[in-house]
Amino acid sequence: MTHPGGHAAIELLGISKSYGIGNDQQVRAADDVSLSIGQGAFVALTGASGSGKSTLLHLIGAIERPDSGTILASGTDVTALRGAALAAYRRTVGFVFQRYNLLPALTALDNVIAPLLPYRTTFNKRERGRQLLAAVGLAGREQSLPAKMSGGEQQRVAIARGLINTPALLLADEPTGNLDSANAAEILQLLATLREERDMTIILATHDPQVAAHAERLIRLRDGAVIDDIALTGEYPVDDVIRRVGQLG
Repeated sequence: MTHPGGHAAIELLGISKSYGIGNDQQVRAADDVSLSIGQGAFVALTGASGSGKSTLLHLIGAIERPDSGTILASGTDVTALRGAALAAYRRTVGFVFQRYNLLPALTALDNVIAPLLPYRTTFNKRERGRQLLAAVGLAGREQSLPAKMSGGEQQRVAIARGLINTPALLLADEPTGNLDSANAAEILQLLATLREERDMTIILATHDPQVAAHAERLIRLRDGAVIDDIALTGEYPVDDVIRRVGQLG
């Protein structure tokens, strides 16, 4: 199936990123990371707090720029993009974060279409927003304000917002971190369903081994470096996967 947003094969080649001032205060958030992620994959980045999960998502999404190395998206060198070309690439990527980042004065529908407001589109923004809210199970809640919605419902709105540009790639940073186990399971199932329906690539960062075990591939990070890359084929019992991923120290 050809995705309307283009293919989302991601390749990281020797990516490094440090923060801080002076050699003695530098924190290595990405340490010579090389990865290849195919179109339609569901990948979990796992590791303890500070291991570099969020940094990799920000680099892939072009929110930040690496100090060295190359990031390719469908063959395009993302690290070489500037100006309008960089902005255009960012619009092909969907983002979902642990904090829902909804605007409290806007309705659910207006929050979903907010990223499109500065741009002209060839489609009806509000109609697409309604369709996405229905896709995440919120049909009829278009006019609800965030304060009148549960945490799980707010995260569904955030997911719909992340899909408004029909992205080929969805980056999710601890998307279930503020949810109870029941709502977390629903969000993970929703992401899996949307991925199948829309042929999306999903890269999800989480410190929770039970969340990571829902992915097809687990990439463990420590101090900005990849220390394990596990493909899940269904032959491993989930409990074994959780035990393996849980060894983050």
